Amino acid sequence: MQFDLVIRNGRVVDGSGFGAYRADVGIVGDRIAVVGRIRERGRREIDADGHVVTPGFIDGHTHMDAQVFWDRLGVNSCWHGVTTVVMGNCGFTLAPVRPDARALVVRNLERAEDIDPTALATGIEWSWETFAEYLAAVDGLPKGIHYAANIGHSALRTYVMGERAFTDPATEDDLVGMERALADALRAGAVGFTTSRSEHHETSDDRPVASRLATWEEVVRLVGVMGDLGVGMLEGGSEGVLADDPDVRAKAVRRVRALAGESGVPFTSGILATDPGGREMLALIDDIAEAGGRMIGQSHCRGINVLLSFRTRLPFDLLPEWQPLRAQPLADQHRMLSDPAVRSRLADAAMHGDYTRWRGIGAMPRRPDFERIRVYEHGLPPNPTVAEVAAARGVSPAAAMIDLALETDFAVLFIQPSLYPQSEDVLLEVMRHPRTVMTFSDSGAHLSQISDSSIHTYLLGYWVRDREEFTLEEAVRMLTLAPAMAWGFSDRGLLREGMVADVNVFDPASVGPAVPEVVADLPGGGNRLSQRSHGFTATVVAGEVTILDGTPTGATPGRLVRNRLVQRH
Repeated sequence: MQFDLVIRNGRVVDGSGFGAYRADVGIVGDRIAVVGRIRERGRREIDADGHVVTPGFIDGHTHMDAQVFWDRLGVNSCWHGVTTVVMGNCGFTLAPVRPDARALVVRNLERAEDIDPTALATGIEWSWETFAEYLAAVDGLPKGIHYAANIGHSALRTYVMGERAFTDPATEDDLVGMERALADALRAGAVGFTTSRSEHHETSDDRPVASRLATWEEVVRLVGVMGDLGVGMLEGGSEGVLADDPDVRAKAVRRVRALAGESGVPFTSGILATDPGGREMLALIDDIAEAGGRMIGQSHCRGINVLLSFRTRLPFDLLPEWQPLRAQPLADQHRMLSDPAVRSRLADAAMHGDYTRWRGIGAMPRRPDFERIRVYEHGLPPNPTVAEVAAARGVSPAAAMIDLALETDFAVLFIQPSLYPQSEDVLLEVMRHPRTVMTFSDSGAHLSQISDSSIHTYLLGYWVRDREEFTLEEAVRMLTLAPAMAWGFSDRGLLREGMVADVNVFDPASVGPAVPEVVADLPGGGNRLSQRSHGFTATVVAGEVTILDGTPTGATPGRLVRNRLVQRH
């Protein structure tokens, strides 16, 4: 047999969870042809001696619906071994959309997912109206990774109702129109339907996103479309199950449990590792299973954090004393802060200022907690707190942040934990639960605030190597076969003959995330966080090497992944 690519001498961790073994991997075209001893030479070879060979990783929660149009590589996911992503989560998609109402669709996601409006305006060539046409546009793009797409409730509602989507309940005619458009999207290959009822999701003009105006009966009708067609997963819709009001919480639990059991549609929702919230979500997932339904929790492996910097956002941006400085170009800010009197005045304002202007929405800057904010010195823990650095320097925490920024030409980043304290003990419980998948990167969203595309390499570097809480085989299964099964991808997630040849080759002794940096390469010159990784020799997508020793090869073999309804026909 003539192989296009042979990955030789590696330790195969095949995604099944079974023990690793020494083998070669032979690839013909876009498929794995042989896993075993290969004596023939391949047209191209990679020596994996001392490395592990795994399936490509799968990320079930991204927002790369817009980014795919200006980014061939699929950053930052591609740097961390991810070869397939699911986009269109939380109800936010770019389709369906009427040509005269594109601004309404952008309004839904611009603030809620913090996607640069200039990038959205200049980086997308709108060529679609229906979701099927959107999928065709994605299908025709050169891509370094594979993409599957959900259809979002906010876009669907806006498509049918226009401006009324942000103010009114749906009429019967509206519901019929949404049902029809959803069915068309599923028949075209959408892998699911997503919604959001979260108070954190607002439009750029301070209104709830369109899906938040939907009644629960509207959600039930739309889920029924997936149930009738026998395809698709519902993402979202569980908001309220952790509400402070016990009556609200009980009502939300009853309706989610009933809909999951009656519709036969699998549900999925993110789980924050809070105590008791995280454990309560796990209990709900088990309860739904007992009721005859299925719900898959999406876990994180680090706890969601926001990154702060002078090049992006700071808590101090809320303060009147800081706003004249922050309105200046960075070079001028550096010059002004180099004046000891200015530095002292602004440090004092940062320590004692009025932060009440913070609105409590999403990942926006808020009152700093210097005992919890960390200096991002290393890709993996430990990283010191700002308070610890300040004590060592004998200055206030705010002064320490200013000094670190000046010393690094504003390159230093600070890690601000989530508003909701998360426990590593609960995090482990969530990751180990048999009905959860470790996926929740939000890649493509919050580009200047959150850099969680690295959760895959964080799992391997921190939880496997440093903490030894999981074996390498267990962790690889969490990143490959588990999400493949959850989203119904039957042709990936394992190193087996006949599977799509998505493969990673990395050194388990060094794999891990690098420290992010702020770059200005969005369409229109906007900022984003760039985070690469350590330890990867190669990533292979559909049989072609896309990244070799950290450098893109220029290959763009990625494809659109459609649902099994389409694949059967």
